[in-house]
Amino acid sequence: MTERHHDGARRRIHVQSTPRVDGDGTAAETQPEPEATSPAADVAAQIAALQAELEAARREAGELRAAWQRSAADFQNYRRRSEQEREATLGLASESLIRKLLAVVDDFDRALEAMPADLAQTAWVEGLWLVERKLRALLESEGVTPIESVGRPFDPREHEAVVHQETTDAPDGTVIAELQRGYRLRDRVLRPALVAVANNAGGQQTPEGEH
Repeated sequence: MTERHHDGARRRIHVQSTPRVDGDGTAAETQPEPEATSPAADVAAQIAALQAELEAARREAGELRAAWQRSAADFQNYRRRSEQEREATLGLASESLIRKLLAVVDDFDRALEAMPADLAQTAWVEGLWLVERKLRALLESEGVTPIESVGRPFDPREHEAVVHQETTDAPDGTVIAELQRGYRLRDRVLRPALVAVANNAGGQQTPEGEH
């Protein structure tokens, strides 16, 4: 309702809003208009959404990094196992070849020991000694060294007793002869020495001589 003044007299004019009429003639209910959100609320909602996306991206990045680290560790383990297997295979092949080469060195040793004295200074024998020295140098370059036996106490880790000889010239359990030289390959026994061991029941027994 509004009030208007005219010629000093006060009039009251009632203004009434006309309701919206639907097509069927009934008055439609007036719907309230939605409230408008403030700019600050919109910005806060956007920030919250971005933070949620950032956290999700960080979790995904962490999972991907952990998966990559596991894959890298698995690859390192695989490469290390492959290297070990390759070295073991090469080691077995090298050891087999060295064992065959030792048989050749044994033949040289026996031939040179049986050489007649009148041929010792000939050029042919000197050539044999030269080949024998080259063979031993080759073995040493591969880490092969002879086992010292004669005069030492019998050691089952390095010696194989093929003869027990009764004698009073050496303590019981002492190696008195070497029938075939033994060799080490670096830090382990490649081939034990075949030896003769003193059997001196009345003599002093060495601690390692018990067998």
